[in-house]
Amino acid sequence: MMRISIFAFICLLTLSCTDKNKYWINSEQDFNIIPKPHSLEFFNGRFMVDSNTQIIGGEELQEEGNYLAHLLQAATAEKIEFKTGFSDIKGTILLKLNDSIENDEGYILQVNFDRITISGKTSRGVFYGIQTLRQLMPATLENGKGKVSGLYIPAVLIKDKPRFSYRGMHLDVSRHFFSIAFIKKYIDLIAMHKMNTFHWHLTDDQGWRIEINKYPRLTEVGAYRNGTAIGLAGTKNAPYTYDNTKYGGYYTQEDIRNVVAYAITRHITIIPEIELPGHSLAALTAYPEFGSTKGPFEVAKRWGIFTEIYAPTEDTFEFLEDVLTEVIDLFPGKYIHIGGDEALKKEWEESNYAQKLIREKGLKDEHGLQSYFIGRIEKFLNSKGRDIIGWDEILEGGLASNATVMSWRGNEGGIAAAKQHHNVIMTPGTHCYFDYYQVGGEAQKKEKLTGSERVLTVEKVYSFEPIPSELTHKENKYILGAQGNVWTEYMKTSDHVEYMILPRMSALSEVVWSSKESRDWQDFNKRLNHFVKRFDALELNYAKHSIEVKEN
Repeated sequence: MMRISIFAFICLLTLSCTDKNKYWINSEQDFNIIPKPHSLEFFNGRFMVDSNTQIIGGEELQEEGNYLAHLLQAATAEKIEFKTGFSDIKGTILLKLNDSIENDEGYILQVNFDRITISGKTSRGVFYGIQTLRQLMPATLENGKGKVSGLYIPAVLIKDKPRFSYRGMHLDVSRHFFSIAFIKKYIDLIAMHKMNTFHWHLTDDQGWRIEINKYPRLTEVGAYRNGTAIGLAGTKNAPYTYDNTKYGGYYTQEDIRNVVAYAITRHITIIPEIELPGHSLAALTAYPEFGSTKGPFEVAKRWGIFTEIYAPTEDTFEFLEDVLTEVIDLFPGKYIHIGGDEALKKEWEESNYAQKLIREKGLKDEHGLQSYFIGRIEKFLNSKGRDIIGWDEILEGGLASNATVMSWRGNEGGIAAAKQHHNVIMTPGTHCYFDYYQVGGEAQKKEKLTGSERVLTVEKVYSFEPIPSELTHKENKYILGAQGNVWTEYMKTSDHVEYMILPRMSALSEVVWSSKESRDWQDFNKRLNHFVKRFDALELNYAKHSIEVKEN
């Protein structure tokens, strides 16, 4: 009996040495995933990535397979490639479509010691499964320097799907201009967080950033200002002063197509914003004939709201339709954002043409004229197969028939729109404006100047509930999701943008992806302490003092 026991022990010892990956013991600490998956069950065992690892899938998943192969190659320096077809060989990572998954963005990730399978309803679901797989690997993978030795992935079964269909991040490039390289980096961050929309704020009073071939002066003139306000100007104790340095830039149509193509590989839809009828000073400086007063105009050097507004003439509508025709050609997504916010009506009040139009059209007032203006633009875009999104001011004077409302002045606009059965994207300043201070008190002294004294902590972002309690169960469906907004008046560099969005973006990603019931601040904060190690590896400039990073 003793000889048998010794023999059995030797066999077990040999087995553990030769097949230790199969029996590796995992723990909850191995699964610090953001946003939190819908369902997660872990097991013993781990998958080892080495030179024998193959990525296999159908031709329709070529983009996703190459993305994963590049990720693994950059981490290990091994030659790992995606191949089309099917294989049951051990060491295979299999990507496949699965019609039984209900949600178009849902996925199933199965990691065993000898193979990995990522299934999605669509290629987008497979891509999100890859993003989760990425988080199961060491954070050092992110530096892409091929120095990860012993790349292991713990065994797990994850069934996941997003709560909301719209999960967005906004970036204002009018106040400050950012390179194509940074725009792509921003898109990568959106994808990393399983968000799916990039709202690109391309025009405003301080700069027109998109090339329009039919109207070259929009970028020749409108893309540049002759100075920028210094510091927190415009208050009683801080009058406006300017640096008097010419500032600007714009994206060529080739640049735009390049970015759109890149975003498609990351399953990101880009929504361009062309502001109207207000926030139009840069455009009117280039083409003053479309203004209510005919000028003279100057591209704005300071921040804030301006009285200049498009004239509601047929010439103006022709101009805007020409511009939007070129925009449509560049952006294949369903939506065009037309702004509609902070449009002061003083010039319309004083315009004989505008007042005559109000009477002829039987409009109630200037708010009705704005509704008419936006309605004209919406009808044109609808005729081109596109829908509009506007800030919640488009509710004033009556909402355009097919418009989606982006509710920023609290929840009220979203509630009103949903009760009228219009789609809504929630982005209230209270929880979604990432240009506010990240912390209060003494810690705030470490932060750079912002345009507001408001504080929006990571925890407060995480506490956001996009569906207002005032809505009925049937009205809830009109809330498409939420978005983080980044207004860049006080963000001159891309490093500063990174600092302002991270890690607040991580908190918002869980708000829009994970179920309401599963969200728990303490649990999220624990996972965030691990997640930011990826930011370190990526050399991102995140706000470290906004969270308590614990060594583990």
